[in-house]
Amino acid sequence: MRVENQILRELENESIEIFREAAVSFRKPVMMYSIGKDSSVLLHLARKAFYPSPVPFPLLHIDTTWKFKEMIEFRDRIVAQTNSQLIVYTNQEGVAAGVNPFTLKLKAALDLHGFDAAIGGSRRDEEKSRAKERIFSVRDPGHRWNPREQRPELWRTYNTRLLPEQTMRVFPISDWTETDIWRYIYQENIEVNPLYFSKERPMVQRGDQLIMVDDERFPLINNETPVMKRVRFRTLGCYPLTAAVESNAMTLEEVVEEVLHVKLSERATRLIDGDKEDSMEKKKTEGYF
Repeated sequence: MRVENQILRELENESIEIFREAAVSFRKPVMMYSIGKDSSVLLHLARKAFYPSPVPFPLLHIDTTWKFKEMIEFRDRIVAQTNSQLIVYTNQEGVAAGVNPFTLKLKAALDLHGFDAAIGGSRRDEEKSRAKERIFSVRDPGHRWNPREQRPELWRTYNTRLLPEQTMRVFPISDWTETDIWRYIYQENIEVNPLYFSKERPMVQRGDQLIMVDDERFPLINNETPVMKRVRFRTLGCYPLTAAVESNAMTLEEVVEEVLHVKLSERATRLIDGDKEDSMEKKKTEGYF
């Protein structure tokens, strides 16, 4: 029997209010859909916010072509089940040229479709630069973020005004934690990607990280041979940059229990975040989400 958590209900109510505020404040909003657990919660909250009407904005997935195969299969199935409008953006020329998929592709997709607000699943507990964000976070021309010019949000009052060439990032689950996310997924019985659950998968060890060999493109070095290990993922992204953790958690209950006792942020398994202590903040000032 599921016991409703009052804290989760308050977080849900706040998120629903933010979704509705975004829908009425902007000319052309879009919701980023990265196919991970946070995106699954976002989509669930958006559908609740506007029920029985459909969600009044499309989902946008930036496909770098390096996502786990199971992520793409899950994306297509959930979009069909929820009757969501999905925009998939892939810059094939950029892929061929080795363009950084985490900056230029997102900016190009937002500019191409003329979106003035992008709703995302960032949470303040993930890493330091995200803790500096407001719920409604203004981006200057070029999608640049200036942490020194954040607007106050006192008593849940939001300033959604935009100057010409400005855009907005909106974070409805900013106040949630990883534990909140998993407890809510359990409480609401939200379907999430199977990669979050323990299974034997072909892995190689790179330093302290376990990387899954998801297809033949993955470069094996020094005569590496993938070894089957029972692992799961705490966060999902491009598979060469996303490490797994050894785990036996095969059910939602077991994942929640595991998350309650872990001390490192899930971002510790994202290789792109580990360059330098301030690397994520620099990426965000350049236009990263």
